[in-house]
Amino acid sequence: MNSILKQKLEALPALSGVYQFKDSKSKIIYVGKAKNLRSRVRSYFQSNLPSPKTQALMKKVEDFELIITDSEVEALVLENNLIKDHKPRYNINLKDDKSFPYIRITNEPYPQIYSTRQVIKDGSKYFGPFTDVKSMRSSLRMINRLFKIRSCKYWIDDEVIEKRKIKVCLDYHIKKCDGPCEGLVSEAKYQEMVNQVAKVLRGKIDDLINELNTEMRDASRTLKFELAAELRDKIEGLQVYASKQKVVSEDRIDRDIISTAVEDRDVASTILNIRNGKLVGKKQLKLVSEKGDETAVINAAVLKFYYNEFVEVPKEIVLESEPEDLQTITEWLNSKSENKVKLIIPKKQSEAKKLLAMCRQNAILFLKEIQLQRMKREGNIPHVLAALKRDLHLKKIPHKIECFDISNLQGTDTVASMVVFVDGKPKKSLYRKYIIKNVDGPDDFESMREVVGRRYKRAKEENEKLADLIMVDGGKGQLSSAIHILDSLNIKDYQIIGLAKRLEEVFLPGLSESQTIPKTSSSLKLLQQVRDEAHRFAITFHRKRRDARTFETELTQIRGIGHKVAEKLLTEFKSLENIKNSSEADLSKIIGPAKAKLITEHYSTPK
Repeated sequence: MNSILKQKLEALPALSGVYQFKDSKSKIIYVGKAKNLRSRVRSYFQSNLPSPKTQALMKKVEDFELIITDSEVEALVLENNLIKDHKPRYNINLKDDKSFPYIRITNEPYPQIYSTRQVIKDGSKYFGPFTDVKSMRSSLRMINRLFKIRSCKYWIDDEVIEKRKIKVCLDYHIKKCDGPCEGLVSEAKYQEMVNQVAKVLRGKIDDLINELNTEMRDASRTLKFELAAELRDKIEGLQVYASKQKVVSEDRIDRDIISTAVEDRDVASTILNIRNGKLVGKKQLKLVSEKGDETAVINAAVLKFYYNEFVEVPKEIVLESEPEDLQTITEWLNSKSENKVKLIIPKKQSEAKKLLAMCRQNAILFLKEIQLQRMKREGNIPHVLAALKRDLHLKKIPHKIECFDISNLQGTDTVASMVVFVDGKPKKSLYRKYIIKNVDGPDDFESMREVVGRRYKRAKEENEKLADLIMVDGGKGQLSSAIHILDSLNIKDYQIIGLAKRLEEVFLPGLSESQTIPKTSSSLKLLQQVRDEAHRFAITFHRKRRDARTFETELTQIRGIGHKVAEKLLTEFKSLENIKNSSEADLSKIIGPAKAKLITEHYSTPK
């Protein structure tokens, strides 16, 4: 740590604000906020940092800057602004910069309603953003079909109407517009219709239908049958549209459900919008994160979604886990909402918990879509292999992985297995089983040396191409044994690791300390899958060997009883215990009286 940095740390104020970490090129690589800048910033410069990713960040930090704020909420808003502007590498950011479309209701006497990606702060109302453009267009088509919103782009006010500058177009003649350009509909009446459209866009369709039903009855009572028929048609159209919205809650409370799926740097977030108990919308956010911390991801997802000033904040927001800034975020959301906002983290089985599970499935599906897009960009290399290459610092993509595991029971019948994964998938035709021949007792290190030696001595003799990654189940001891035998065979340019079961620690050649891969990483999940498959294959083989040895010592050691007779008995009686407890008459039916007598005498004779 340089002297200037030490002086800055000593002078840190105990105030709320934002801190910006910079690298050697003065580039901002991380932005954070704190209630107490002194304690928060100093915590990063401790020697025992818990997270490997925080350690990686701090290795690059050469300087920092502070911005003092009046409150933690102000710091939260400023932090988000700075992240948006600078896109620091170690913060969670939106994955792409493209703006999602909105539906705009213009600020005019006779407003227009259309989709746009450009937000103009002129008093217009915006609904969105819509991450599903298809859904937005469907909503607009329904609005244009049921409501007589003008499609022209002219500015229309009383002066334009009086001077007759604009004439009615075809839309008026086919009854798709009421002709505001010629003053054929009053501004108040037109504005009432626009307010109805706004209710639809807010998901308040049931409330609107109730209002229109009242209007229709009043029109019918006053003999305005043409208006009543028009209202009836509008109600029917809205009912059809509302029927397509799934009813997911009986309590009719407006709430958003937010869930995230994380794998490596990719974060997929899904927000389900529920209004009056119906699922009225789904938003998807693609985020990118150097951190795998779930609470930080939840924090970022809430901020990124509600930071937009046009997003409606409902009464309840349901989350998977508590965000790291719960109190500050709640205070900030309350300042944006007309109602008091409640953040809910459901613990027990409930309606909210079920909705959260549904939301999570959507997030997982969205994450898979992100990964498929990545695979296309990277030339169809499975993303998990690219992640494995990165996390293990390998020289090449590990298309072929061979993993070894040792299995024994109290030092007997020691066996080994080798499983093979090609492009992240098991290749069972290449699996191999080994009986350990030259090791006495339960010695996993010597057993590993023997099996690895046998495998790669033969591979060398047959000029077989080496696996891209050799993996042993175990820690430093097993890894050292495998490396020793590979070196003695004069095998070069191999890549090898050990994976210890207890803490899922990865051991690499030449490094005394284990390496930790983030639990959310797809590469660790693949290593676990390969290791577990090798263990399963070894255990299965070991059990067969043990059963065969038991079969040999128990029945075939009886004088006069051979393998075929023993096999008949086991097939019929299923176990040795049942054979021991069977009568001589029952045994005679299967193997004849002479051999039945031999077995009965053997088990009845005191040992």
